[in-house]
Amino acid sequence: MLLTATDAGHIALEFLLADWNILDEYRDWFTIFNSRLTGQNWYIVELGIEGFPDKWYIQVYDTGECDPNYTFVSPINGSEGFVDLGHLPEILAEVLVAERKSR
Repeated sequence: MLLTATDAGHIALEFLLADWNILDEYRDWFTIFNSRLTGQNWYIVELGIEGFPDKWYIQVYDTGECDPNYTFVSPINGSEGFVDLGHLPEILAEVLVAERKSR
């Protein structure tokens, strides 16, 4: 395995920011909660925004590539809108609402 758990976490974060076209200035809002080796060739990385129950699970292969079919999990229904997102930057609130609605 060429990647470390830390490397996989950073790769997953970069992937998520690029996938949602989130500017680098919002990077610090995200937290890598866990990065664990699963099998011999890939990691599962758990990302989220500190203080929110929403989580992204991204598979990172030892090649440094991410599976584009990541998993998003949230106990909050998308129909609740922006109720709990008032203090987040608008782009991050929009991403969370879109992800919640798409589940």
